[in-house]
Amino acid sequence: METRLAIIGIIVEDRKASEQINVLLSEFAEYIKGRMGLPYEERNVSVISVVIDAPMDAISTLSGKLGALPGVSTKTVYSKK
Repeated sequence: METRLAIIGIIVEDRKASEQINVLLSEFAEYIKGRMGLPYEERNVSVISVVIDAPMDAISTLSGKLGALPGVSTKTVYSKK
């Protein structure tokens, strides 16, 4: 199965969503190559970057489920190859 490399950028404005975010990331753990989270206390948000190498449908599914959570915004950037 062909995979793509992507970065999912996540901004968490409601920390109550953290548990749901972690559950979703755990479901896709086999594809996740790295993750970095930064609390940005001055703005009362957290920023998470997820590097993922997965089939396109898995990346889209994860990004969509994350973005559907209340208080969570996502943007996905895909590699060209």
